Amino acid sequence: MKKPLILTGLLLLFLSVQTNLNAYVVRYKEQFFRLYHIHYMQNPDDTMENIYWLEEAVKADFANPLYAVARIENEVQWEKYRYLFMMHLNLKLIEQYIFLGNKWNKRNAYFFNAPWKEQNLESLTIAETCYQTALYYWNQALVWAEKAQDRRFRFINLERIQNWEDEAFRIERKSLDYAKTLNRELGLLQKTRETFEAMDENTY
Repeated sequence: MKKPLILTGLLLLFLSVQTNLNAYVVRYKEQFFRLYHIHYMQNPDDTMENIYWLEEAVKADFANPLYAVARIENEVQWEKYRYLFMMHLNLKLIEQYIFLGNKWNKRNAYFFNAPWKEQNLESLTIAETCYQTALYYWNQALVWAEKAQDRRFRFINLERIQNWEDEAFRIERKSLDYAKTLNRELGLLQKTRETFEAMDENTY
């Protein structure tokens, strides 16, 4: 009876050692960014997890250029890479906050929702906060996109992050404009709020 116990103890010891060997400290932007991923269902918990990783990436330092997402060969490429990375992080945060806001945004105030007027108004406030936060990150993305589009970088193309280059180009040409989308959503949200606020005991 002692052998199984000894084997079990050795197995647990081996697994704990393996776990410690495989663990590493997440410290740099590139590491946090790799933890971000798109969820199939986009549940609020999943979206908030992504927001956490992206916001940690915004605050973190860059890894050594050897570990960059793109191939970096000189200081000018390194500078452009950092601007594009920050722009892209902010764009991803905008997407996630829009996803989150959409979960709480009541797009229609039906008369039969009157008994839950207060709950619906609270839900709209949460959605509004998400959209306002997304607007903040849009303004940040504009700053970094402008830096990345400086004339010094015009003939520098970082191929491995071509989609980030495209994002900066679209922002410059105004074909990517989250402010327009978010302000429209905030305007519609306010109309829905006003409809709920006008409801009384005679509505339903």
